[in-house]
Amino acid sequence: LTIWDTGIGMTKLELINNLGTIAKSGTKAFMEALNAGADISCIGQFGVGFYSAYLVADRVTVVSKSQEDKQHIWESSAGGTFTVIEDFEGERLTRGTKVILHMKSDNLEFLEERRLKDLIKKHSEFISFPIELYVEKTSEKEVSDDEDEEKAEGNKETK
Repeated sequence: LTIWDTGIGMTKLELINNLGTIAKSGTKAFMEALNAGADISCIGQFGVGFYSAYLVADRVTVVSKSQEDKQHIWESSAGGTFTVIEDFEGERLTRGTKVILHMKSDNLEFLEERRLKDLIKKHSEFISFPIELYVEKTSEKEVSDDEDEEKAEGNKETK
């Protein structure tokens, strides 16, 4: 699942500080609040929404391009370590951030169009800019044996 924006993006240092540091992310404060008896529903107050990605993904890749820096890739499998490298080969972003969730096999339901639309509607009610959902659609066409043979014969004649 890829979530993409065309915002200001992040520099290499911002990727490290904002995504890679537990104190900066708010996770530490959230865990302390939970231990003090806070309800888990207060997660949004601590800036740890990003880390909820690991509830459905086993690996997260963030590609970001700021006007102030080159394009970089931040990646982690939630084990407390991450890597940040310059992106020499990926699709070029003019600016912005692309978050790629490498989904766990038991959470593929979150890739279903209906499920995504429901989640987007529920959690973006007060966002004033448009959110677009790009989906791939495939359809199967049943071909009779006669049509299949005609097609094969047509291919032989044109060769």
